Amino acid sequence: MIDICWGKMRLVACGALLSTVGYRIVRSPEARKLYTLATAAVLREKEYIMTELTDIREDCEDIVADAKELNECYAEERAKVIEDRAARRAAAAEAEANAAVGSEAQA
Repeated sequence: MIDICWGKMRLVACGALLSTVGYRIVRSPEARKLYTLATAAVLREKEYIMTELTDIREDCEDIVADAKELNECYAEERAKVIEDRAARRAAAAEAEANAAVGSEAQA
């Protein structure tokens, strides 16, 4: 004779019943309405996030443009400082050369 474990059979039967009920709940019109509302909310939120992301990108582009402009100003100032130093060195070298020529002429 076959030894049947009724405890396991009950579990199998309950699982089949639960899956059938679960399938019917998932496919019900009320559940579909809930899914539709949830999907609509997600799509609205996605649109809001994309709008905010676009605003943030535009702000970042403005910041980068301002930074590039600032770097150009710094580069111009640095070039002026370098030119001034070169002019001072040339003037100092010329003064030394004139002083050396003047001292040779006196000797």
